[in-house]
Amino acid sequence: MADYSSYPRGAGQTFYPQHAQPALHNRNLPNRVRSPTASGRIPFNTDNNSPSRSPGPQSPQQYGMFQQGHGHQSHNVMMNGGQRYAMQMNLGKPFQHNQGHQHHAQTHQQHQDHSGAGHGGQYNHQHTISSGGMTNAQPHFAPNHLQNGTPNSVNSGLTKPPNEHWAEQLQLAQRAREMTQSHSHARNHPSVNKNVVAGTANGHSKETDKEERNRPAGTPADDGKKNHIWTILDFGGQNLKVMTPSLFQYTFLTKLYLNCNKLTYLPPEVGRLRGLTHLDVSLNELRYLPPEIGMLVNLEQLLLFDNHLDTLPFELGALHQLKMLGIEGNPIPEDLKSIIVDQGTTELIRYFRENAQPPDPPHERDWIVLDELTDSSQETFTALSYNILCDKYCTTSLYGYTPSAALAWDHRKETILGELRERNADIVCLQEIDQESFNDYFRGSLAHNDYKGVFWPKSRARTMAEKDAKLVDGCAIFYKNSKYILLDKQLIDIANTAINRPDMKGEHDIFNRVMPRDDIAVVAFLENRATGTRMIVGNVHVFWNPAFTDVKLVQVAIMMEQITKLAAKWAKFPACTDKVMYRFTNVDDEEGKDGTEVAPQVPGPSQEYSDGAQIPLILCGDFNTLPHQGIGIYDLLVQGSILNTHADLGEHKYGNFTRDGISHPFSLKSSYSSINELSFTNYTPNFVGVLDYIWYSTNTLQVTGLLGDVDKEYLQRVPGFPNWHYPSDHLALYAQYVVKSRKEKKTFAEPDFGPSRDRDRRS
Repeated sequence: MADYSSYPRGAGQTFYPQHAQPALHNRNLPNRVRSPTASGRIPFNTDNNSPSRSPGPQSPQQYGMFQQGHGHQSHNVMMNGGQRYAMQMNLGKPFQHNQGHQHHAQTHQQHQDHSGAGHGGQYNHQHTISSGGMTNAQPHFAPNHLQNGTPNSVNSGLTKPPNEHWAEQLQLAQRAREMTQSHSHARNHPSVNKNVVAGTANGHSKETDKEERNRPAGTPADDGKKNHIWTILDFGGQNLKVMTPSLFQYTFLTKLYLNCNKLTYLPPEVGRLRGLTHLDVSLNELRYLPPEIGMLVNLEQLLLFDNHLDTLPFELGALHQLKMLGIEGNPIPEDLKSIIVDQGTTELIRYFRENAQPPDPPHERDWIVLDELTDSSQETFTALSYNILCDKYCTTSLYGYTPSAALAWDHRKETILGELRERNADIVCLQEIDQESFNDYFRGSLAHNDYKGVFWPKSRARTMAEKDAKLVDGCAIFYKNSKYILLDKQLIDIANTAINRPDMKGEHDIFNRVMPRDDIAVVAFLENRATGTRMIVGNVHVFWNPAFTDVKLVQVAIMMEQITKLAAKWAKFPACTDKVMYRFTNVDDEEGKDGTEVAPQVPGPSQEYSDGAQIPLILCGDFNTLPHQGIGIYDLLVQGSILNTHADLGEHKYGNFTRDGISHPFSLKSSYSSINELSFTNYTPNFVGVLDYIWYSTNTLQVTGLLGDVDKEYLQRVPGFPNWHYPSDHLALYAQYVVKSRKEKKTFAEPDFGPSRDRDRRS
């Protein structure tokens, strides 16, 4: 078990474990490029124009995207759909010029035949090469890049490639060397010439759809074209020396071609283009790759042919979808090159991933004080909610960007336990915890920290054999035993409750949409041993699929309906008479004697409540819902009711919910709404957003402190969770609350005025 005793607390500090460097197999490689302070990067050449410098008066600033060593009259962009790009780049239909374009006298350009096509309108002809000042210049890469390989390599002189993958790499390298004119990719794109097939399948078939875990599906990079007119840029053959940061604001890009230029480095901002599937920087003068290249986990093709790269960053190991890494023509160390030559790109990426050092640990998340506690007599408590990512769902197919050792349950469970112990919350709600983990690990381990817990698995466990049922995940609530006593606990089996409602019997949508989902909620009724304050704690995991907004809304509606009924029953619960708890000293004395029994704390009387809505309520969980108005779950919890015509219900029929609307009697608010929620609670390459909440009843509780966001600098190098420091793709939410003082009803005795008290006082 990891040693968490050395974790310091406080803002700006870290309690994340320091991981030893894993043993490397035959690793005799150059030092890996690291960044934050002790950077191994080559410093910028001050002779070149810096991306941050203001352009000179003669600079082609009008193009807005890059600095060049020469001027062009126009710059073409390859776009999906052939629509006009709004920047000043003379872009009409892809790679065409308008009728009034004036050609340079020196250029000799070949026109394509347009058989059967008239020259009318704005776009009347198309060139095989784009016009501009480069057409009469000798390409800079022709003589020198082809000598940039590894002549002493055992593979460089092979007459026959050892496998199809390396043969294809050599073919792609040769093709890259032949693309010596500007915008070669643009001219070869199918949108221009349907007879030319751009790119390559790399000998790989598309991976079949993977089994999705219970969280919203991320948006694949290829789907970017659905939301934008164009997603592809081709700056090939433009003699570019540097790029301005504005290029990296186009995070919707799926393909970027920077080949055949004079780039000596890629800016770290390239890591922002997380939707890229293809990146070509061949035939440049690159001497290193920034570690941020590892953020581009959607890359399928990364071409680096004919540069000056003598090492590769281990962050490439995160590119688990990469099918082709083009390194031919670079002085790459032989031990690295032999891996890709003999076993292919996938094996080299795996080597990088499994042998990379863990990143430097992040700073501790800031503690945000919302309200200073001035009265020490006020009753306070803390609550933590955490989707810990069930081991069954934590697979390399879903989290291929993470080293297998960081995905291992033995590592993750210890890291999770370390955080739970460090936070030391009074109430802990865990989602995606399976029966085996609860019974064999967390319940016993947390008992040493004064916790008791309740747990139910999802309803499917009832139909399984014991060995299979123990792997079914569910929801658990832990509470400090010395502070609270458990008065009652309940399982809300959402689907079973729905099909047994009289108003929903016979509704097809209930049986076809709600019943197949076995999501549950767990509810505990607690009483503070010292103060007598009672509290309802709910924990839920809502269905993940964003296509089933109606199902998710019905699940939360049924949960709130059941909590309302339970609260009404618990408001009439009798007073607790057995709350005394004997405690022992926590440590032995210096002579090793056992701890001695200490006097029990005198318990306060049980609080009484006029109705269920007066009982303090904490509602934790993974709601798989974004915090926006107009979303059914969010509207229902915040507003207390929604109409039966709410868009999330659609045209489906759900009994009284779709006839009368949905409501609950509690005044709820998200604990993090005071800071407009966290930046995210779920962090993966294809989805970053808020899905988790701790809701509280505002009439009885006040939130006074929150655990803040993750270190933003740390996130610049981390493409997604889980990883070495964050064992789940979700974050733990942690908040502190004050129990509001209850206003006692004052009764006044009517004064006795003698016999005149019954006199008629009408005037």
